[in-house]
Amino acid sequence: MLYGPATYRAAAFGAAAARLGLEVIPVVDTPAALEQRRPRPLAVDFSDPDDAAARVAAYAGAHAIPTILGLDDSATLVAAAANALLGLPHNDPAAALAARDKFVMRERLAAAGVPVPAYQRQPLGADPSALAPAITYPSVIKPLRLSGSRGVIRVDDPASFVAAWRRTRRLLLAAGADPAADHLLIEAFIPGVEIALEGLLTEGSLRTLAIFDKPDPLDGPFFEETIYVTPSRLSRTTQAAITATATAAARALGLRHGPVHAELRINEHGVWVIELAGRSIGGLCSSVLEFGLGVRLEEVILRHAAGLPLPPLARTGTGTGAGVMMIPIPSGGMLRSVHGRADALAVPGVTGLDITAPLNQLITPLPEGASYLGFIFAQGESPAAAEAALREAHARLRFVIEPTIMLAPAD
Repeated sequence: MLYGPATYRAAAFGAAAARLGLEVIPVVDTPAALEQRRPRPLAVDFSDPDDAAARVAAYAGAHAIPTILGLDDSATLVAAAANALLGLPHNDPAAALAARDKFVMRERLAAAGVPVPAYQRQPLGADPSALAPAITYPSVIKPLRLSGSRGVIRVDDPASFVAAWRRTRRLLLAAGADPAADHLLIEAFIPGVEIALEGLLTEGSLRTLAIFDKPDPLDGPFFEETIYVTPSRLSRTTQAAITATATAAARALGLRHGPVHAELRINEHGVWVIELAGRSIGGLCSSVLEFGLGVRLEEVILRHAAGLPLPPLARTGTGTGAGVMMIPIPSGGMLRSVHGRADALAVPGVTGLDITAPLNQLITPLPEGASYLGFIFAQGESPAAAEAALREAHARLRFVIEPTIMLAPAD
């Protein structure tokens, strides 16, 4: 399994592998300067995907490993390339890149006739004041390869465009971006209801495992996701259109094998693809999905990757609701304490609460931040009941965040 050091997903996949009796070899994305501190090839630098894939493939081939699975966005391209080198079932590396790079994705979707907003790519080092007068508003500025809505900002006029461009550029420069070589995506804002689709591709055929409603509006200026609830309350006709659009998008990108996670918007003009990733849902959100006789999503993915028989893929408790809240970070600073856990867990329908942010460490909200305070899980007799339980539990929590003085870096 390949993944970045900050992923939430490794433990869940490790537990699923143990239930199946599968041995897992973890390969962690590690900067080249730190690789010597860990045994090779268990620590490789994903920023050089060709070298990383060659090393992973060499190790996997020497040890007769039957499949290589990328758990998060940082790992999907390396996993695809390594599987290709070994002739194992895989997505074409070019397809993995298309699912990773937002501009390449837009180009492929548009060429295939899949509905996408108007878009353009501009150099990171461009002068936003010169670009702003020609932009159609409202629009959205996006980094090409960050995930979790990092650096994604809605702009409604030239002044907000210039401010957002500079803010996102600072984020990317701090992460090591090259202003002369890297770019930002500018695309028209698509209004409407946003949903997420979890699916599994087999020889290019997409099976929808779940559709999640996102009941909180995502209209900007930032796009922090909070609540996911399934099954969707949208009509069967709309859900069929969602699956059809996700299928067309996967085909346009060239994805053919393994899990996919799609973000889509629905309005009076139809279904629009926001993103489609060649991986499963992020965070701890998969905890609310069970199939057949209590089989978790990670076990389904591992069975599929290893060529093992799949369980029935109807979600357990189809007539009931299940949901998860990704607890947003309300403000930046030092997280000192969390109060109200017992009260939150006492809410009828709440099945779990996991505060993942460590105490006495700095936390950063979007658009610069890359994590949540934690996760709340709930079940109910309906999706609405699960959603209500999540909101009530969240209202009972109190986070003490001590403000810190941060100096903004120069442009």
